[in-house]
Amino acid sequence: MAAPRRVIEVTFTEEELADLERISRSRTERASHIQRAQILLTYRQTPSLYAVGRAVEVTHQTVERCLRRARTLGVKEALDDSPRPGHPSAITDEARTFVTDLACRKPKDLGYPHEVWTTRLLAEHVRENAPAAGYACLAKLAQGTLCKILAKQEIKPHKVKYYLERRDPEFEEKKVGVLCVYREVEQLKQAAQARDGEPPAVAIISYDEKPGIQALATTSPDLPPVPGRHPTIARDGEYVRMGTVSLLAGIDLVTGVVHASVAPRHRSREFIADLERLDSAYPPQTAIKIILDNHSAHKSKETRAWLATRPEGRFTFIFTPKHGSWLNIIEGFFSKLARSVLRHIRVASPKELRDRILHAIDRINRRPVVHTWKWGIRDAA
Repeated sequence: MAAPRRVIEVTFTEEELADLERISRSRTERASHIQRAQILLTYRQTPSLYAVGRAVEVTHQTVERCLRRARTLGVKEALDDSPRPGHPSAITDEARTFVTDLACRKPKDLGYPHEVWTTRLLAEHVRENAPAAGYACLAKLAQGTLCKILAKQEIKPHKVKYYLERRDPEFEEKKVGVLCVYREVEQLKQAAQARDGEPPAVAIISYDEKPGIQALATTSPDLPPVPGRHPTIARDGEYVRMGTVSLLAGIDLVTGVVHASVAPRHRSREFIADLERLDSAYPPQTAIKIILDNHSAHKSKETRAWLATRPEGRFTFIFTPKHGSWLNIIEGFFSKLARSVLRHIRVASPKELRDRILHAIDRINRRPVVHTWKWGIRDAA
């Protein structure tokens, strides 16, 4: 006589069923989770250990263990492995703290030439020095065990993440000053619509330099894409350096027009030449406000001497805080230029590079884009 079929009662909520369906179809979940989700869903349709085992291609004992865990611990918990007893850890909590403390110190302070730890170097240092410090359990510390200790503390002493120290004591005050100018830009835009051709009372320029644009030449001709064979441009990896140029540019934040020049350097004389171009670009009665960073050319005695020759109120400089050039809108313009015109650029001479940059500026000025700073303006009052 056949033994009666054993039925293990497992109840499912709608949320649990939805989770099981999602996991059973997933391509990224762990294989064991997918298999156990399939077991539970199949058993709900066909409550037979053997039938489920054949459908999921596991033994009926595996099906039974999964069902009993689901009934005892819950459906979600049944997807995970049961904790195994394992061998008791020989490394004490104090020893782990000793390792963590070493990882938080620089190796150069402990007599090594390295600036940051490698896991191999740190494990070697721990093995050599831990017994004398009273942690004999670390005498045979493996590199993998060290990595587990560090991972549990979320420490990565082999990596460096940069931060920017705020060194300007007037950072907030200067930032608010820049944002107030951006608020003034919004008011000027509204006034420009009602001005009906009258010259602007104020022009606001976002100005900066982009130095070190490399003039690179190819050593062999670029090969164009070939359909079905070469999908991309082919370029010889060798190149010739022919020097660098600097782009000096200012964006009129009301009209979007870019005033730009390209020069081999960006000294006071190049900056003064740009100021002269701005001076001639606007009517004499227009006040010109320029947002710019703290470069030495912007504050040099040559620049101050030239400004003294202009009528009072003609030029006003609004300096961004030190390490706060990201507040200057033109930085976004430079970023866009680097990702479009300057990306992979190759030229035959610095003059060609200069001409192509200025050509790009001319194309932009045909349909000027009015740049707007939106974040934080309301808080600048």
